Amino acid sequence: MNKSKDIRWKQRFQNFEKSFLLLKRTLDIKKPSEAERGGLIQFYEMTFELAWKLLRDYLYEQGFNVNSPREAIKQAYQSEIIENGQDWIDALEDRNLTTHTYDEETALKVVKAIKGSYFPLLNALYTRVKREI
Repeated sequence: MNKSKDIRWKQRFQNFEKSFLLLKRTLDIKKPSEAERGGLIQFYEMTFELAWKLLRDYLYEQGFNVNSPREAIKQAYQSEIIENGQDWIDALEDRNLTTHTYDEETALKVVKAIKGSYFPLLNALYTRVKREI
């Protein structure tokens, strides 16, 4: 196996970790302003993007070839790298929604979902991969 491919997912994790920790700090803000909510959504989008790419690179190391976020999520779920596959798909759909539109009602809905559902998914991935490294 090519050593550079072996460390690709580890390098991806470093970027994921930076973004994840920014998201985590932003979630700690008790009463975020509109601008802070916008920042939280941006950190979520960035963290989710890095999460699926981390999954893709990790799966590649395991011998799987996936090219899209949906494929990466499905294969990671089947390989028991992540749990709650449908929640990951929901997180992907909300990430796509926030990337293309913005209105206050949607923002509030997505922030609630990030806090209640999506951050715990990202946290579980972070914890698992951190242990492995």
